[in-house]
Amino acid sequence: MIKTLLIVLLLFSFTANAQDTSQQQDKPSDTTNVEAGEGEKKVSKRDYSISRANSYSDLFFDSSALESFIVANNVNDTISRRMRSFYNTRNYQFAWFSGDGVTEQGRSFWNLHEYHTTYSGDNSLDDKNLKKRMNYLISQETLTVSSSDKSSINTELTLTQHFIQYLVNNYKRGEIKRKEVERFVPYKKVDAMYLADSILTKKHKDNRYYADINPAYKALVEQLQKYFDIAKSGGWQSITTAEKRITRGMSLAAVTAIKKRLQVTGEMPAGDTSSLFNDQLANAVKSFQKSLGHTADGVITAGLIREMNVPPVKRVQQLLLNMGRMRWMLNNTGGKLIMVNIPEFVLHVFEGTNKVFDMNVVVGKEGHNTTIFTGNLNQVVFSPYWNVTANIVKNEILPAIKKDPNYLSRNNMEQVGSADGLPKIRQLPGPKNSLGKVKFLFPNSFDIYFHDTPAKHLFNSDKRAYSHGCIRLSDPFKMATYILQDQKEWTPGRIDEAMNSGKEQYVKVKTPVPVLITYYTAWVDEAGLLNFRDDIYKHDVNLMKKMFVNPL
Repeated sequence: MIKTLLIVLLLFSFTANAQDTSQQQDKPSDTTNVEAGEGEKKVSKRDYSISRANSYSDLFFDSSALESFIVANNVNDTISRRMRSFYNTRNYQFAWFSGDGVTEQGRSFWNLHEYHTTYSGDNSLDDKNLKKRMNYLISQETLTVSSSDKSSINTELTLTQHFIQYLVNNYKRGEIKRKEVERFVPYKKVDAMYLADSILTKKHKDNRYYADINPAYKALVEQLQKYFDIAKSGGWQSITTAEKRITRGMSLAAVTAIKKRLQVTGEMPAGDTSSLFNDQLANAVKSFQKSLGHTADGVITAGLIREMNVPPVKRVQQLLLNMGRMRWMLNNTGGKLIMVNIPEFVLHVFEGTNKVFDMNVVVGKEGHNTTIFTGNLNQVVFSPYWNVTANIVKNEILPAIKKDPNYLSRNNMEQVGSADGLPKIRQLPGPKNSLGKVKFLFPNSFDIYFHDTPAKHLFNSDKRAYSHGCIRLSDPFKMATYILQDQKEWTPGRIDEAMNSGKEQYVKVKTPVPVLITYYTAWVDEAGLLNFRDDIYKHDVNLMKKMFVNPL
């Protein structure tokens, strides 16, 4: 995917009691706290302009709850001051939860938190009660959070305490400004162009910027400038044509419009405005296709024209929200990492900042979304059984059996008991097994893992969202060989034999490998190319509605 995205990746970079916070809550004084050795540090003023009508989250709590939390948990002056400043900026609006559950930032920070507490040796953030609570909340398909629930408020404040402690532990003074910390989580709906302008024009007296310690973020800031300027100058003309396919050699009025469009964003050199689809345009189209993850064949389709017609303001919004996602990266620890970017349909293997290999994958189709989370790959299972999930048994297997009583035997399946009124069904190892010849386990509450598949043709598609949520690998033998390379008894020959034995075999991985499942729809790759991808699970759509006053 992106060397810049992974250079820092592992950095893994209620209205109070249903009342209007802008009127009903106590207004704290604008005090200044002094910390030994740090001099005066200000607390941000409380933003009373934020209400349920324009807030990012729809949940608020009373400021007294924060003070009670600080006292009850003996929070030190440094953290407590920053917590007050954090929530003053938000007008005591929840950061990590909204009424419909954990926010995207809540999930992202928890991913960072889990990775950090597992691999850093930093015990200051190790909290078994919080871990149990968050693992439960994140695993719920549907979740309602209430601002009157004391447990929810406590979890919210505990996460903020851990968030600020993480920043204190891992960043040098000045690398992340106080106000920038307070904007890691959006707090108020704003105009996207206004937000972009404020990011692009802000100046710090000490000339130290967050972008300087997060190259992936910085690369998007540079692209933001480009698209901001395009949008501010009027954007590009919409392209219309009745042609379903436009290929090299054709001469059409739409070709001139396409050339002008690609000249605006730089794929096509300036100057050529003829109506002939020539080699120069073909190369520009291939570059544009590559930036979208399409097969670069140089053919213009109706779908490609729709992408060209996406307004530049929409791209500004997309860049801004992905910049926000890139804040939740970690500082590279130099170890192995397997990362899957869901909208890209690609798995990346890294050792430190070095990319070892990429692999095409199939992810969950809409309605069976692959979840964003972290895990530790600790087992390889050769010639696996497929233990069919209860949902698939209920919604797919039982209806199929009703139509065809021999369905199980024809698909090499068997019933091995029952649970909760449903038969427990598994598919035997073999050529028909939906998991193929091997699976890779990284235990999680979502029942997601990597596996082989007999449906190899799916990897020929540009868009590969077909599974029930698990991640199918295009080259599982290569993955098994890589994962077990330090276990000398598992030679390539023995791996091949185990994959084809028809007998299930579990192998413990000597050194578990962290797995990171992400969702980026915009990034800059190692060649400097800005990439955009489809928002296959509508995460961008939902986030834009919360972040911007005029989402597109």
